[in-house]
This record gives sequence, C-alpha cells and structure tokens, in this order.
Amino acid sequence: MREASPAATLIEITTGHILPRCLHVVAELGVADALDGTPRGAAELAAAVGADPDALGRMLRLLAAHGVFECRGDAIGHSAMSRLLRSDHPHSVRAFARMIGARHNWAPYGAMEHTLRTGRPAAPEVFPEGVWGYLAQHPQEAEVFNAAMVAKAHGMVAGVLGAYDFGAFATVADVGGGSGHLLRAVLDAVPAAAGVLFDLPHVTAAAAPLASGRLSLQGGDFFRDALPGCDAYLLMEVLHDWPDAEALAILRAVRRAAPPHARLLVIEQLVPDDPGPAWAKVIDVHMLVLLGGRQRTRREYQALLEQARFRLERQIDTGAGVAILEATPV
Repeated sequence: MREASPAATLIEITTGHILPRCLHVVAELGVADALDGTPRGAAELAAAVGADPDALGRMLRLLAAHGVFECRGDAIGHSAMSRLLRSDHPHSVRAFARMIGARHNWAPYGAMEHTLRTGRPAAPEVFPEGVWGYLAQHPQEAEVFNAAMVAKAHGMVAGVLGAYDFGAFATVADVGGGSGHLLRAVLDAVPAAAGVLFDLPHVTAAAAPLASGRLSLQGGDFFRDALPGCDAYLLMEVLHDWPDAEALAILRAVRRAAPPHARLLVIEQLVPDDPGPAWAKVIDVHMLVLLGGRQRTRREYQALLEQARFRLERQIDTGAGVAILEATPV
C-alpha cells in the first residue's frame, strides 16, 4: 500500500472533526438502540430515530468505513464497535460519546485560539460561568455527563481493585470522589474498612443515600476546608482538572490531614515519555481547553508530590488506562 503524502495526511488531520461529529450525533439519536440483530435500511432506521434518511445513510456509510456499523448492501448492521453504542450494552460508551459531543465539551473548541494565545481555558470565553456553572444550568447535559463519568469509571475501578490491595487500611478517604463509585467498590472489597467521601457540599448532598455506618459524607472545599484523617487517600482523576498551582494546593491539603503512616494513591492517565500518539496527549489538550487542567508525566507528578512533602514509592499499571502512583508522607 502506498504511503499517504504529507499533504494528504495534513488534509486528513484538518478534516478529522467530521468523523467524530457523526459518531456524536448518531449516539445522541440512539441509532444503535434502534438496530437489533437484523440489518435495517437507512430509511427504516431514520423513521425510528427521527432523522433524514439520506443524511443518516451517508453518515452511517462514513462510520461503517471506520468499523462503526457495517454496510451490507443497502442495509445497515451492527459491528463490534457499534454494539458498544447501545444503551443496554454492559460496557456501553453511548453516554460518553453523547457527553463528548455535547455543547459544553464541543463549543469551547470554537474559541481554541484564545487558549493558544493566552494559555488559559477557552470554555469561559463561551460560557462565562465556566463548564461546571453551565452544567448546573443545563440539567439534561449534566445528567449525560454524570452517566458518562460513571460508565467510564467502571472499567477504571475494576482495574484499580485488581491491581492494588486495600486490605491494610482501616479508613479510606475518597477526595473529590463524586458519586463515590471508587470508594464503594473499595469498601465492598474490604468489609472491615470504613470510608469518607469528601466533595463539594452539593455533591455530597446528592450522594446522601450512600451514607451508612461504614461510609460517611463530608462536604467541603479542598482548597479551604480540612480533610479527614485516614489511613489512605484516593485522588482519582482529580488533579488533571487543575493547573499545577491548584494541584499542588490539593496535595498539600492531603498532606496536612495525613497521619505519618498514611498512603496517598493518585490515580490518573499518565502522559508517556515516548513521542508517539497516546490517548493521554489528546485528553491533555482537552483538559487545557475546558478547564486549564493538564495530564502529566510520572516525573511531573513526582515533582508535585515532592513539593507537597510526599515521596513517590511506586507506579502501578492497572491495565485499565490509568496508573496508580502510591506516595507516603515525608
């Protein structure tokens, strides 16, 4: 096969937004849900989801060329990837595809030049209230966002539990833990342990049904309020939301609360040192544009940990796209 010319490769990259936008809107309309094991024509599918038959057929043709759905003559059938867009699939990525294609994620890229020129996130240029404020005012998008985060976390949580033994801890704090999916899984795995879910007051209020004799809720702001004293602290995909100064402030808040024997587990996607393509490099730019955050290399996390008076003990690969950086107070 002839290798593409530099010009052809650049043109392909330049128009690279078209394919994912097709995926976003097809996921939003629930096309995969309307398709069972029997291939259907584009007109029949369009009627089921409220789409234009010609537009749907052409978008599905493009997606099928990349393995999402299959074109079988004039009919459309499922592929292994398109089945993952069904809402009822146990490993469904439909909510994630809808979330990435939602306005709060997509619109800031129209103002991306602002980020490049200033180093600051573009989202406030589109949403003066910021991404979180926008979601607070748009509950339907917030619902999709929450569903996407829970679905995304399932695989990560399984990987973390498979890679790390939590049995030595009597108390575990999940800092910025949201709905508490990681903490609940840890407590299920270690019946003798108790846990504290620490997050903003409105987040812990929504998680009130989780409270039990073993799982307590503490509402607060980790930039201002004291964290609980525990044997272990979990920070799963929290630090990547923030620039270095704020990430360091969070780590220092943990250090102030942590007893000498405690363990800190930073759970994040690490940027690899090699120069090739990596998912973490994509998410790094996404965090920059939306929040001013960043994905980091192991060395960058180690530097932050040392500034916060933690020693990085080891890096553990979970096999689920994230690594565990285990650190101890110094």
